[in-house]
Amino acid sequence: MKYTSYIYILFLLIADIATAQDVDGISGATRHISTDTVQAKKTSTIDSFEKFRFGGYGEMLTNHKDYGINRFYGGNDGNSKTSRSTIAIPRFVLAFDYKFNEKWTLSSEIEFEAGGTGQAIELENTENGEYETEIEKGGEVALEQFHITRNICPAFNVRFGHIIVPIGLTNAHHEPINFFGTVRPEGETTLIPSTWHETGMEVFGSFGKGIATFDYEALLVAGLNANGFDRNNWVAKGKQGFFEQDCFNSPAFVGRINWKGVTGLRIGTSIYYCQNTGANSDKEQTYSSIDDISLLICTADAQYKSKFITTRGNILIGNLSESEALTGKNTKLSNKSPYSRTGAIAAKAVSYAGEVGIHLNSFFKNEKCPALTPFVRYEYYNPQEKGEGKMTMDNRCQVSMWTFGLNWNVLPNLVFKADYTTRQIGTKKPFSQGSYNSENEISLGLAYVAWFQKE
Repeated sequence: MKYTSYIYILFLLIADIATAQDVDGISGATRHISTDTVQAKKTSTIDSFEKFRFGGYGEMLTNHKDYGINRFYGGNDGNSKTSRSTIAIPRFVLAFDYKFNEKWTLSSEIEFEAGGTGQAIELENTENGEYETEIEKGGEVALEQFHITRNICPAFNVRFGHIIVPIGLTNAHHEPINFFGTVRPEGETTLIPSTWHETGMEVFGSFGKGIATFDYEALLVAGLNANGFDRNNWVAKGKQGFFEQDCFNSPAFVGRINWKGVTGLRIGTSIYYCQNTGANSDKEQTYSSIDDISLLICTADAQYKSKFITTRGNILIGNLSESEALTGKNTKLSNKSPYSRTGAIAAKAVSYAGEVGIHLNSFFKNEKCPALTPFVRYEYYNPQEKGEGKMTMDNRCQVSMWTFGLNWNVLPNLVFKADYTTRQIGTKKPFSQGSYNSENEISLGLAYVAWFQKE
């Protein structure tokens, strides 16, 4: 059986890696490798290198699934019951930091995603503004981060360039050892871009002491493009980047603040506001007959980490104005456009989740005990939580899901993951059968985060 072969190969890889030497943990005031694994024996900081550092992170993943590829066209029962297996490299990321001096730092991050996609999309004005797509290569190579930071003082610093948008729990802590499952939490990554990165400027810093310790970020970046909003993913596919230049007609304002006044505890909230996402469309005339299509996203999240336990929780609520009129426009976009054009776009979307992991090795005195962390996570999300006007919401977008798994930190920043996920479709209740066929999968993954060279 193919899936048995995948398991065997991954265990051989783990057995070989387990003989390797220990590596440092990493923390990221540069925003781009911000791991905070509880098992890390050592933790370096942004000032732990003199001139430059080079590193990155990556993931390998295999899944066995009992459902088809599209629940929306699988019939009245939702997804068909189909047994299938997949294997992939979700992402391989290279990161580089360089200090010009103590005040100025260059940071960059390049992502090779899913082996990469490589398609170029252009608007051919000689053909009445029609889209033209050209496949250039077999993988996506994306500039995920590229920014220059001016370090002024702990409470106030400035950053310019291509920056992570710290909305929600996952974007702010997106590296693979910062979440338990083999894949990033599904709720946030369905509703908003992940990893979300935009071009603009940011001010950030930390202040206070003792129980009144905070850090903050405030950004002005390119806003989302309403062309990409749809039924299945709400605004997640509205991220710009198809073209050589991003539209900046209606920039977005982003803010995040974290309270860190108790050891091991972080409580954060973030907000995203774009006054008119329609003004960022590919063609100016697309939404000219609609008032401002404003977008507001509010999130709250918390994490507590100790020697024995790690627990996290988060909630996201989003509101989109003029969604009924927007739906009418997006369903009529060109067949050649890179957008899905599917169904009604909701006025409100929601996601919430909670997870807990127990660090078993902390309960034993034997230092050779494997760093095993069994965990459980519950998520509910719905990109069609509430419609506008006469629009009908599709309850196949309602997902209530459980994930049960085990993480093995072979090294502090190298983790083997195994989990089982079950989704109930068409229900808000965590312990009830949905209106459609459930979706179940077993997954195995291997992930790392590391600085390879520092000087």
